[in-house]
Amino acid sequence: MTKKNFSKAWLVTIAALGVNLTLGVLYAWSIIAKALISELGWTATQTQIPYMAACAFFAFSMVPGGKFQDKLGPKPVIMTSAVLAAIGFFFSGIFLSVPGLTIFFGVIFGTAMGTGYAATTPAAVKWFNSKKRGLISGIVVSGFGLAPVYIAPLTETLINRFGIKNSFFLMSGGFFTIIMILVQAISNPPKDYVVKDEAVNKTQQEVNAVNYNWREVLKTKQFYLLWTMFCFGTFAGLLLTGQLARIGIEQAGFNSAYTLIAIYAVANFSGRIGCGVISDKLGRMKTLFLTFALQVIIFMVFSKLTTPLTLMFGTAVVGFTFGGAATLFPTLCIDYYGMKNFGMNYGMIITAWGIGGVFGPLLGGLVRDYTGGYAISYTTSALLSVLGALLCLITKSPNISNKKTEENLISVKQG
Repeated sequence: MTKKNFSKAWLVTIAALGVNLTLGVLYAWSIIAKALISELGWTATQTQIPYMAACAFFAFSMVPGGKFQDKLGPKPVIMTSAVLAAIGFFFSGIFLSVPGLTIFFGVIFGTAMGTGYAATTPAAVKWFNSKKRGLISGIVVSGFGLAPVYIAPLTETLINRFGIKNSFFLMSGGFFTIIMILVQAISNPPKDYVVKDEAVNKTQQEVNAVNYNWREVLKTKQFYLLWTMFCFGTFAGLLLTGQLARIGIEQAGFNSAYTLIAIYAVANFSGRIGCGVISDKLGRMKTLFLTFALQVIIFMVFSKLTTPLTLMFGTAVVGFTFGGAATLFPTLCIDYYGMKNFGMNYGMIITAWGIGGVFGPLLGGLVRDYTGGYAISYTTSALLSVLGALLCLITKSPNISNKKTEENLISVKQG
């Protein structure tokens, strides 16, 4: 990689990180939810409906977003995301009702998040060699995890000073402007671009090259295993995120909603980068197994975290594991199915995030409204994490059998 390409690669990475920092408002939803309850009299379940819709459309819009990224490049996709984000926030301020926020925050802004997110990681990862995939993917997706550190206090300040309606208007214009500026620095590498330390073994790489299209991906059992694991992990993480502010107040008498959200965000950020680096050394699936194992332990005791200090610790563990999964699944997708059709292929896998994002928050809201607490939700999340860990033990790359077949053919020919 020349000095010029090195600079461009990191510029794309930082700009992609910035876009995700802007779109990551989803993880600060509990601030908005708290205001909807206190100012407009919504129930806990009602506050989760727009959030669930946003989670679902975020995930499912990544399929077309990834497909268009593969065909058109990241710039037009991210610009479309900026326009949709502006529309979603603006009309959310006008239609402050359950249907209104479900349509404009959930559907429109959720789609903005998905299309933008689908274009950022592929654009950055393509500039680096395979030894840095975990790190670069972690840096880019960490924007979503770290966003609540500034979005939560910003949202709370805006709501306290201007009200929910005007806060949506202000965020509409601000997010649109920032994304439009950042997208100018984001592009895929040229078609003839080859990273220097991979070019040395280019012939061998061509022999072992793996580039599945979406039809071929759907024919592998690994796709369904990855999808299921992602769904389980998302269910557990988003159940907590959507109601974190209320959990802090009701379970531990912790009135500083921002503090808990900031802790979750920093841990999420750390998990995305940390697990990316660890997986580059230890392996993706081993690292993923460890994140599920940590989730099992913490959710088994989460209902007993009834002091601010213990709840902060538990929140940090969940944030770290949830962030780690967000890095590991895209890199697993690249390792298993190749880079060429990464946008579309990962878009299919991340639909699991949408399903988990619907049923996790829904369960949390219903359990809270009907039982007055969250114990059943925590137990369910622990059990799903156990299943996720077990699936890690049986999931192998689809290319292992292909490689063995090639080796057998070579040995037969030589014999």
